[in-house]
Amino acid sequence: MSESVVFCQLSRKFVDENDNTPSDAQQVVYYSLAIGHHLGVIDCLKENLVCSFEPYKAWIATLEEGSEARRKMEGVPRYGEIVIDQSHVVLLAKAFDAAKPTQTAQQQIWSQELLDMLQAIQQEPAIYLMVRRRYD
Repeated sequence: MSESVVFCQLSRKFVDENDNTPSDAQQVVYYSLAIGHHLGVIDCLKENLVCSFEPYKAWIATLEEGSEARRKMEGVPRYGEIVIDQSHVVLLAKAFDAAKPTQTAQQQIWSQELLDMLQAIQQEPAIYLMVRRRYD
């Protein structure tokens, strides 16, 4: 069995509706969506980056030791998954950009792909990333 790390990006949201939902209840669902809650909202995630587990650990080891960015990314091996949202964009973008000169060519490609995803979050704060450890 092999392990990998998968970066999934929010691609769209939709409200889970059925024909039997009273209109008053639908208004609560729409209001919840408007204020950012996930009541009755389904998030569709799209795989954007997949890397093998050991190379992932080597990649994040290029981040400054003891840094908040490295601690965040070490959450995948430790907990199995992390969420990256707007509050992490600047922190991670600076860290991965600073680490690029010490990275291998493959790590630089992954860093650039992550930086592109972080830029998408910066432009649309509703987007987030779910990063998960996967057992294949």
